[in-house]
Amino acid sequence: MSLAPRSSRAWWRDAVTYQIYIRSFADANGDGKGDVEGIRSRLPYLKALGVDAIWITPWYPSPQNDHGYDVADYMDIEPDYGTLDDAKHLIKEAHDLGIRVIVDIVPNHSSDQHPWFQEALAAEPGSPARERYIFRDGKGPNGDLPPNNWNAVFGGPAWHRITEKDGKPGQWFLHLFAIEQPDFNWENPEVREYFEGVLKFWLDIGVDGFRIDVAHGMIKADGLPDTPEKDSPEMLAAVSMPFWDQDGVHEIYRSWRKILDSYSGDRMAVAEAWVSPASRIARYLRHDELANSFNFDFLTSPWDVVTLRERIDSSLAAIKEVGAPASWVFNNHDVVRSVDRFALGLTPGSGETTLDRQGDPAKLDLNLGIKRARAGALLMLALPGGAYIYQGEELALPEVRDIPENRLTDPRWRMSNFTDRGRDGCRVPLPWKNDADGAFGFSSNAKLPPHEAWLPQSNWWGSFSVESQEKNNDSTLHLYRKALAIRASEEGLGDGPMTWIDLGKDLLAFTRPGNFLCVVNFGDEISLPSGEVLLSSAPLDRGRLPRDTAVWIRTS
Repeated sequence: MSLAPRSSRAWWRDAVTYQIYIRSFADANGDGKGDVEGIRSRLPYLKALGVDAIWITPWYPSPQNDHGYDVADYMDIEPDYGTLDDAKHLIKEAHDLGIRVIVDIVPNHSSDQHPWFQEALAAEPGSPARERYIFRDGKGPNGDLPPNNWNAVFGGPAWHRITEKDGKPGQWFLHLFAIEQPDFNWENPEVREYFEGVLKFWLDIGVDGFRIDVAHGMIKADGLPDTPEKDSPEMLAAVSMPFWDQDGVHEIYRSWRKILDSYSGDRMAVAEAWVSPASRIARYLRHDELANSFNFDFLTSPWDVVTLRERIDSSLAAIKEVGAPASWVFNNHDVVRSVDRFALGLTPGSGETTLDRQGDPAKLDLNLGIKRARAGALLMLALPGGAYIYQGEELALPEVRDIPENRLTDPRWRMSNFTDRGRDGCRVPLPWKNDADGAFGFSSNAKLPPHEAWLPQSNWWGSFSVESQEKNNDSTLHLYRKALAIRASEEGLGDGPMTWIDLGKDLLAFTRPGNFLCVVNFGDEISLPSGEVLLSSAPLDRGRLPRDTAVWIRTS
């Protein structure tokens, strides 16, 4: 497929998008939680970093049982985070700086505080109000057993029995995540019409796109059959599950694409579709469906030359047939940070215990993890298509492992019967300053100590701060700025062709248009290929490329 010049093609084919976990990015009102004005205050930082777009996690009114992914009102802003006017000002100022804005939409489930669900609880079984969600009678003589054997992603059964108005045990409702997150019934036309209205509301305000939460989960198999196994389902299941990746989701996205295309400015949607193999992802990216999908095969790769090459190849082969751009991501708010994963050989989504998910901290070589994460950044940013960066990735932040148990907030902790510490370790508020005042500069309240931010920051957090890294030209922050500046100036980077180069079994090496060569070394030190070094992830050893190091070269 021949591509138009970068300047004339849709922006999302090449974009580097920065994920903002709003609660942990920047706190402008001093309450210890991030907010909209906090994001607005840091737009100059994002501009200097060189990103093309920001993706903001859910900022809607919510009881915060899952920190915004339990939405009570899809067309307003959470009061803790600001107002709708604040959001409009942020979008305008971002656009003035040339930064696009993507917002999260959560269509699989709502909060149990959503007016529709409260109406359903007050209504009779079989009523139109209950048909907006998935209510079923229980099994057994008195309906005491759940309708099927499904378990929730966060642990425990995926069904919860309600008490009816007469005080007697009644129907069960489905919640694939927390009990406070009932699943919508997407077979109901009223649900589909409602979300089309939500899309139009935010598009009219000026957002450039949507990140679709659990994009592979809205449609459930006919009859809600039992799962092959009774274990808690992972988002990326090893076997086919009757609630993931059902064919009916594609009809929804075809209708959404028509809405997006009816607006100017190449509006887009990106799917959080935890599907495998890559050929399944391609089905979400057909010309009349979504623009982009996160590449979870890539994200779940260990730091291994063979696995990474195989998954890059399979990803590019899958999307070639539908003409969509690739996307690459190593971090987000749901997985252990890549610094730790790459050092410990972890694979997100594998295993059921905290040790399986987060690894043994006694075996963590932080310097090794940082070195590999820096090399991974240059690999990701040189590959064809777009890329997604999670806040703090540009600082090489590690996972925070010393959060006291009484401060853990992820519903995984409670629903796993306090065996899985959950995802809080990658969600700790960002360190902006080296000193501890204002929770290392996260908060405008200079008297807020680090342990009083909504998630406590560790005493060592300031050593990774933006302020510390600004002063060090060899810091990871400066590496990202240099890499993004080069990427923006290279017409051959972003979407387009690549060609593998065989330089040895322990090397990933490929060229991009413009005599651009990327080499990542997973083995022993080697002689550097000839050419002009544009950027390296670690110091080069007298013309040699060390282990766990990536380099960008202009060949002759």
